[in-house]
Amino acid sequence: MKNLIKQILKEYAEEQEKVLVIPSLKIFNYDWNALQQFLKSRGNPKWKILGNLNLTDYSVESLGNLTSVVGYLDLGWTPIQSLGKLTSVGGYLDLYNTPIKSLGNLTSVGGDLTLGDTPLSKKYSVDEIRQMVNIEGNIYM
Repeated sequence: MKNLIKQILKEYAEEQEKVLVIPSLKIFNYDWNALQQFLKSRGNPKWKILGNLNLTDYSVESLGNLTSVVGYLDLGWTPIQSLGKLTSVGGYLDLYNTPIKSLGNLTSVGGDLTLGDTPLSKKYSVDEIRQMVNIEGNIYM
């Protein structure tokens, strides 16, 4: 019985670690809301996107279970409140003029990080941001 419970718990843990790979927002006709409906139909799994993600035209408040973006992530001028489970962005990350107050689980940005006109730019220095997140490019405050 103990081995059966261990096996069930192991399988459950492995299932929780699976990450759905979305090649590009293009397969959803560049429609963030259509992607969100698809993810909801799949039980809102953790997911990553292999392409770029430009959400400046959407009223995005959270990235939910998005774990990584291989390309750039543009959230400038959105009402984003939370980066959700996001840990990495391969290109630049633009958060210009957003109400974002925390970088959450973010550990790395492969390009520039833009934080101008955000609560973060008023609370932290460039050096403090670099201590929190590995930023390969410049940080614009």
